[in-house]
Amino acid sequence: MSSSSQSRAANLRIFLLAVGAFGLINTEMGIAGILPAVASEYGVTVATAGLLVSLFALAVAFSGPVTPLLCSRFRRKTVMLTSLAVFTACSLASAFVSSFPLMLALRVIPAIMQPVYTSFAFSEAAAAVPAKDAPKATAKVMMGVSAGMVLGVPCVNWIVSVSSVRVGMLFFAAVNGFALLALLFGLPNGERPQAMSYGSQLRHLLEKETWLAILGVVALNGAVFGVFSYLSEYLGTVTGLSASAISLMLLAYGLMNIVGNMIAGNALTRSPRRFACMLPMPIAVMFALFFAFGDLTAPVAVILIVLGVLAGCVGNVNQYWISSAMPDSPEFANGLFLAATNLGTMIGTQLVGLLIDSVGSRVIPVGGIAMLAVALPLLLARVAPRACGILRARRQRANA
Repeated sequence: MSSSSQSRAANLRIFLLAVGAFGLINTEMGIAGILPAVASEYGVTVATAGLLVSLFALAVAFSGPVTPLLCSRFRRKTVMLTSLAVFTACSLASAFVSSFPLMLALRVIPAIMQPVYTSFAFSEAAAAVPAKDAPKATAKVMMGVSAGMVLGVPCVNWIVSVSSVRVGMLFFAAVNGFALLALLFGLPNGERPQAMSYGSQLRHLLEKETWLAILGVVALNGAVFGVFSYLSEYLGTVTGLSASAISLMLLAYGLMNIVGNMIAGNALTRSPRRFACMLPMPIAVMFALFFAFGDLTAPVAVILIVLGVLAGCVGNVNQYWISSAMPDSPEFANGLFLAATNLGTMIGTQLVGLLIDSVGSRVIPVGGIAMLAVALPLLLARVAPRACGILRARRQRANA
């Protein structure tokens, strides 16, 4: 096969992996755009409806480090197709349940399979190209994640606003079903991978740098998605926007996520640690402005565009921050990345939900600022030893 043919085959392979990631993230995060409608449908508070986001994230957080390892003996295509089949079936069933606890159960079941697909998709994308191009390949899969939010969240928000929660759930099922068929007929079977060594993977959990990376990602992702999970609530209650206007705002936010993916991809190749450590500061500024001007439509629109770009950067930074802490264990690193980001989503969603119940929707951005105040020291703590070592080396050379 010529190099151009190999390149086209690799690009198609990566595109199909991104389609599958789109389907899963559409289901995971799309629910965040319809929490008020779900709360009304099942007769619960918006904060209680937020459990559909936080329990999904908690299930991913706990299964993330485990399920990729357990499934590593099977062909990646088989495992990824199984994940998409579970998502499709549970989304379809959730359209017809009338019990909120059962709705929760139908969210948790597919969440257990989400880390398997995403972890394997990152690894499969990296294997499709030369090693030097692996970061670009995984970034394209990450863009599928962002696209799931770009189209999934505002689309389901609009669908539910003009129809019902049931139709929204059927939309999730249709998207996952399409992704399932796309991978079934378009993705090569591939070779059966060698089984992972548990010991060689788990030894990283004894390293301080690994835990600083994990905790930093938990706090950083919790800040962004704790606010995002209640963004439709904030825009409706505080800003006073209509359902259709909220859908447009969420669409703009999601589109900017993709822009952020591209910006971060370039920045992480030049000065990754500096870029990662600086990122919490502009996010905190935007959250503060969001709190101050939340009742004014024009400033909110501008703030959300900037926040969308920054949130897209966070996704790339999170994946880099953990994978760079254990470069020799990419499968396990991807699992921990998913666990950390979803644990952060769960903590951030619960924190902001508590603030809503105790103070009101206006303080939603404050919860994000609180999480960023935790994230920044953790990010700096990881780079501080290396930075000090570089400074000492420079002094020694200057004195020599």
